[in-house]
Amino acid sequence: MALGILLLALLLRGGDFGNPVIHVDEQFYLLVGERMHEGLLPYLDIWDRKPVGLFLLYAAITALPGDGVLAYQVVATLFAAATALAVAIGAGRLGASRRGMWAAAAATLLWTSLLGGRGGQAPVFYNLPVVLAALLTLRLPSLTSGRAVLLNGVAACLLAGLAIQVKYLPAIEGAWFGLAHLWFARRHLRVAGAAAAALLWIGAGLLPTVLALGWYAALGRHALDAYWFANFGSILSRPGYPAEQLAMRLLGIVAQLSPLIVSASLAWRWRVRGARAVIAFGWLGAAVLGFFAIGTFFDHYALPLVPPLAMIAGRAFGRSGRAAVASLGLAAMLFAVERTVARDDATGARAVARVVAANSAGGCPYVFIGDTITYTLARACLPTPYVFPNLLAYTTEQGATGIDEAAEVRRILAHRPPVIVTSDRKLDIWNRASLAAVNGAIARNYRLVFSAPRSNYRTLVYLRRDLPLRD
Repeated sequence: MALGILLLALLLRGGDFGNPVIHVDEQFYLLVGERMHEGLLPYLDIWDRKPVGLFLLYAAITALPGDGVLAYQVVATLFAAATALAVAIGAGRLGASRRGMWAAAAATLLWTSLLGGRGGQAPVFYNLPVVLAALLTLRLPSLTSGRAVLLNGVAACLLAGLAIQVKYLPAIEGAWFGLAHLWFARRHLRVAGAAAAALLWIGAGLLPTVLALGWYAALGRHALDAYWFANFGSILSRPGYPAEQLAMRLLGIVAQLSPLIVSASLAWRWRVRGARAVIAFGWLGAAVLGFFAIGTFFDHYALPLVPPLAMIAGRAFGRSGRAAVASLGLAAMLFAVERTVARDDATGARAVARVVAANSAGGCPYVFIGDTITYTLARACLPTPYVFPNLLAYTTEQGATGIDEAAEVRRILAHRPPVIVTSDRKLDIWNRASLAAVNGAIARNYRLVFSAPRSNYRTLVYLRRDLPLRD
């Protein structure tokens, strides 16, 4: 089964191998991972609010020989395949037939790609330790001693803790796994023993984050403050997106997941009962709670919903061939349509990077709006710690970075970057002051030298007027 799942993962994801612009997020993660080898530190030298574990993972990937873009995509494919295999095993523990297990694995891979997980989004990596923790938790009804429950809980919570250091949302799923272990611990342990076990499990879940916090604390108060604000304080400071955008995103996600939701509902109707069912549906509830906790409803935020839905639906897929064919057939059709109509943005992104590389000698280019992979492909220096474009360009980040975003843009422009990359996108969420500063600088000191198609707009490359254009 493992080999078949891996081959299916390669079939579904191999078409994107080498594509540097699958998603803006993973472009940035790759950039941070590469620059960490040069001594740059997250939150101090290059700013974001993701846990440091995600950047350490990308740093490890970029240490592999060869092209970093291809490397992270291959590693992400291995993670996706391993997650699908773990989901299949879990479906079997819930009573799914062999066919249901295969269908659950295929559903995991298909919906991972449909919901923005074609490349190296954070959930593609952290779903694996979460599913492994879920598998351990599903063992609870068969454990016969307090010691077995204790050790099982340590392993499950530690796996959840590793996932938390890729993104903080799995803390909710980890809490559910801990509660499930506590429920079963009461059968074998006294109250004091169960309380001690709970403290041990909490410690295991927090250990990776405590180690990260301690490492930044060892660097000094300034580093600790930067870590704390980026990871926790800034999250509470972010403005929201317009309600109509959120509603449309949520509607789109529910529509895409509807075959899995229906199949999981059928599994409940068809007597998926007992302690393991409670654990599985509780896990799904925790994942749903995490999904709504962020509340921005980008499609990749729904990726943690896929494994529990697919695992539970596996029972229905095994019992009803129609349910399996209908669900997987619809997903396969959507996947095929998406791949057919997908634009080739990779060619333009590489061309932009070549122009930037050729014309940035002696200075750092500035990607105001565009692909952060430009810095990577052009081997360019960074003009600011806030290189992820949204941070300085969108109102959805205004006031959440701990700085005056428009003032940082003006500081960058005061250094007269040789090249500015922007676009002709029409958006309602521009940081008006930042946009005005860039447009003013372009009008005074820059000329358009290159443009390339990107999605439904164009990427624009401006060269400083006093510099000659180099091919």
